[in-house]
Amino acid sequence: MTAPRLLVSLPGETLREAVGPLPDGVDVVIWDLESPPPADTIDLVVPPYMGTAKRLHALDGVTTRLVQSQSIGYDDVPGALPPGHVYANAASVHETSTAELAVGLAIAMQRGIPDFVRAASEGRWAPSRHASLADRRVLLIGYGGVGRAIEDRLAPFEVEITRVASRARDDERGRIHGIDELPDLLPDAEVVIVGVPLTDATTGLVDAAFLAALPDGALVVNIARGKVADTDAILAEAASGRLRFALDVTDPEPLPDGHPLFALPNVLVSPHVGGATSAMIPRMARLVRRQVERMLRDEDPVNVVYRS
Repeated sequence: MTAPRLLVSLPGETLREAVGPLPDGVDVVIWDLESPPPADTIDLVVPPYMGTAKRLHALDGVTTRLVQSQSIGYDDVPGALPPGHVYANAASVHETSTAELAVGLAIAMQRGIPDFVRAASEGRWAPSRHASLADRRVLLIGYGGVGRAIEDRLAPFEVEITRVASRARDDERGRIHGIDELPDLLPDAEVVIVGVPLTDATTGLVDAAFLAALPDGALVVNIARGKVADTDAILAEAASGRLRFALDVTDPEPLPDGHPLFALPNVLVSPHVGGATSAMIPRMARLVRRQVERMLRDEDPVNVVYRS
């Protein structure tokens, strides 16, 4: 029997069913990186979505052509991936869902939806007037795939968007400011959406000085990583009532039961669910098929972000 040209491991049957039939010569095995590897050489390894870094040690001694993550972020990978592997992130998979959540959190806080939910749970009819998302000055910090997806979804809400990336540049939509310009941009921002990757440069970016530069009543939405922000600084501003926050990510994570941020009416916490929707699996399946097809053509994989 002729040996397969490619061996692909997927972490479970859900993704296997979504990927569907693959070209002749491609074999698929199910491996969640918890059991011993099914082969010494696996061309394409897709680890589980959650807890990936903790399982990457299973690749020690396994020869791979590509390790395909199901996440966009990979800040915990360099310290966990054994030597000799090429690692790709899941760009194109989570942008849609994460952008939905970012806009949803902003709308919820602007329109007072958490207040309405609390009142309804107490059996109270509690009408109140809130600021719209329309006409707000939105500072979008981080302009990769997620940032662009957020911008696309914000545009119909008639907001004024200022974009910030690691370096200043211009594109077909106008000016993208450099992150070094934040001191001049923050005082004018009514809504700040943070979507930067976690790096040495962005760790602690949202600190006490960052928050102090914002005007009273501003809303900060963090859908990046928890360590991008200083939790003590957030708590101080939130407890004073001066600023509002919508946090899909926290430091520590998960946020401990009973943490004071949960009790504050001007803070909305979602449990790191930016990519956790029905949109994920079909897009992940498309990415797996794309990587397989590129391998069969001896083309370089897409989304490579790290080589160990």
